[in-house]
Amino acid sequence: MIKIRQLAMAAGAAAILASCGPQGGLDFSNFDPDLRGWGGGGLDTAGAAARAQPRPAPDQRGVISYPGYQVAIARQGDTVATIAARLGLNAAELASHNAIGANTVLNPGAVVALPRRVAGGAPAAVASSTGQVSDPFAGQGIRQPDVPPAGAGAVTSTTLPASSQPRQHVVAAGETAWSIARKYNVSANDLAQWNGLSQNMALRTGQRLLIPVAGQAPSATAVVTAPGSGSPTPRPPSSAQPLPNEQTKPVASPVDKPASPDLGKTRTAASGSGRFRMPADGAIIRPYQKGRNDGIDISAAPGSTVSAAGSGTVAAITRDTDQVPIIVVRHDGNLMTVYAGLDDVAVSKGQAVSAGTPLGKTRSQGVVHFEVRNGFDSVDPERYLN
Repeated sequence: MIKIRQLAMAAGAAAILASCGPQGGLDFSNFDPDLRGWGGGGLDTAGAAARAQPRPAPDQRGVISYPGYQVAIARQGDTVATIAARLGLNAAELASHNAIGANTVLNPGAVVALPRRVAGGAPAAVASSTGQVSDPFAGQGIRQPDVPPAGAGAVTSTTLPASSQPRQHVVAAGETAWSIARKYNVSANDLAQWNGLSQNMALRTGQRLLIPVAGQAPSATAVVTAPGSGSPTPRPPSSAQPLPNEQTKPVASPVDKPASPDLGKTRTAASGSGRFRMPADGAIIRPYQKGRNDGIDISAAPGSTVSAAGSGTVAAITRDTDQVPIIVVRHDGNLMTVYAGLDDVAVSKGQAVSAGTPLGKTRSQGVVHFEVRNGFDSVDPERYLN
């Protein structure tokens, strides 16, 4: 199943909504498509930069074999067609599986996922008997010798252990290397090295990426003393200051309970009122998680109608980095709704809509992203749905 994308502009609708003034004008001067500053640092992957293992070395034909799948590593000047010929696969099938033209020249080190298993070749050289790869990119960037096709001579295949098998990610429209790296808590640099990405980190919709496998976290640095001096004796806490004068209570003592809040006084006009309807017919396949998924994702049939969840005014119509429309509707009570993952927009900015007014059609991916915002803060849409 296609990975559910976290739409960069939809998940960060606060950046759009904050620029929707009373007249609905938009200001993109501070727009951050990859949400680097979103979530208060909760998506920071700087600590993962040194923890990724090196990518395993391919065999003599450029194949890495895992228990669940195989991938081929492109060499200098390789295309999907040359890799298919080397492995005895159908070039059109291999190109379709990786969403790329059969004759497109690949970056050295680029990953090409195989639609089915092929016989492996002799494993690449390793640094020592420990099994550590000396250089996962060894031999790339130089002319490679011709390798006989499958079946010509003895061919051996070594399948790596299941513990080393990385996850695969299929790139969805609007995703970037940085947003994918944050999603899996790996560094963008490791993601680029494992997949042979170009310097501009360009991705294509449908591209299959390997997610780097985490290595061992660095151990704590031990305190080193001079030879013969021995280890320093830890100082007990009581020698520095007296123990605290604690007054404990028996376990059976009654516990003071704070007064319960009056939820009726803090309840807003729309809290749990069920004032909105589902914008698309389908099941919720990804729930709301503040800071990670600021809305819900709904599985809907491609081409089906996406409608307004309630009465309001179209405050903005913009597009994400892949030119996919995003619609923002302003409602009474300081509420806004955001709709992404649709095509064929049927409304215009400033238009008044009512619940059920068609906004557009579901894209071919079959996923509609829907958010509810109280002011600029995201809230769980399920609290407001009928």
